[in-house]
Amino acid sequence: QVQLVESGGGLVQPGGSLRLSCVASGSIFSIVQMGWYRQAPGEQRELVATVTRGGMTIYADSVKGRFTISRDNPKNTVYLQMNNLKPEDTAVYYCKVISPAGPWGQGTQVTVSS
Repeated sequence: QVQLVESGGGLVQPGGSLRLSCVASGSIFSIVQMGWYRQAPGEQRELVATVTRGGMTIYADSVKGRFTISRDNPKNTVYLQMNNLKPEDTAVYYCKVISPAGPWGQGTQVTVSS
């Protein structure tokens, strides 16, 4: 089985930046598509971005041009670089293996506030 551990969340001012990391263990990383999701209080979990083994990316309209998803297969890690953060980006961010029964990470809190 694959285990995912997220890190990099925290408190940041509007307009600031954070980089989230998701480290995979237990299986080869490069054979699967990876994604980042987020969930704000009282809201459903929503897709933020995905990246394929070949590097093809998809972004939600709300983060297009501000966030960048990437992979480093030798490090078994997927990243989410978040720039020009807005208060509406505040949520718990989750890493996921996009496959049948793909596992979730435990989540990391991102709070954007003055």
